Amino acid sequence: MVPDVLVVQSMILLITPYARAQECSEAMEEATAETTQVAENLSDAATRLHAEEYSAVVIDQSLLEADPDESETVLQHVGTAVPIYVNFAISGKERVVRELRTALRRRTCEQLIARKAAELALRSDLNGAVTAMLLSCELALELPNLPILAREKIRTVHDLARELRRCLGIAL
Repeated sequence: MVPDVLVVQSMILLITPYARAQECSEAMEEATAETTQVAENLSDAATRLHAEEYSAVVIDQSLLEADPDESETVLQHVGTAVPIYVNFAISGKERVVRELRTALRRRTCEQLIARKAAELALRSDLNGAVTAMLLSCELALELPNLPILAREKIRTVHDLARELRRCLGIAL
């Protein structure tokens, strides 16, 4: 079993010049229990994306359309955050919160699937290496006239490989 990783406080970045951005930000914080930062323009957003990691980036579509080049720069720095495109001209804070929650749930599911796939791949890769170590140790221990000190060292490696196999949950 792979140990749990350190949990880092998640944040959301809201990118909009919308006059009620702070009100929307507060609603997002309340709905998700994640800190929300507001960037009024794409330049400010790019600076924040360089400095912090975000779980989601809520982007006002009007900004994307107004400056496609700067938009591309921002989108290149989103990283692992889920981008959510919103038209604030027609969307109220309730709709933004619904879309945010849906996107965060989807992100969580995708991360869980990716983590399980990585764990299975790692377990598979290590299984071959551990099996080879065990076999090599067993063959070395069968050698005639093996010095006692070498036999002890090989036995230690063999025991460690068996323990690694047990920790990985691989059948003996």
